Amino acid sequence: MTLPIDPSRLDPDDIGAKQTTLEMDHEAAIEHVREVFTDAGFGVPVEFSPSELLNEKVDADRDPYYVLGACNPAVADRALEATDGKLGALFPCNVVVWEEEPGRQRVYHVSIMRIARLVGMAPDDDEMADIVAETGELVDTAFEEL
Repeated sequence: MTLPIDPSRLDPDDIGAKQTTLEMDHEAAIEHVREVFTDAGFGVPVEFSPSELLNEKVDADRDPYYVLGACNPAVADRALEATDGKLGALFPCNVVVWEEEPGRQRVYHVSIMRIARLVGMAPDDDEMADIVAETGELVDTAFEEL
């Protein structure tokens, strides 16, 4: 299968990649990220630990890794409308926290709105551009507080 885009030519900004490092315990980092994203206008309706699941199910021996599924309901509603419901397949917007070493956590996020436009799930029009800009501002606000 040939990919429709060349991933090596993508800049992190093309997918809205954001990351930072927190110098704190893993559980404290999860709580901090949840609080900051909530204060920035997101809800967190979905949370889970892939590392716990994989360690239990396939004895993966993974270091702590946690997913916070963040959502701004007003923006999510607009995005569903703009994409004829297709963007829901990528919901929610995930923020991941993984332990690089004890006391050092990486926080990482990519924009599902930008990715949806890149792969043709969302239109490249003014409405979607506004949605991308609004979610980008919300995420920027959160990352500034992390």
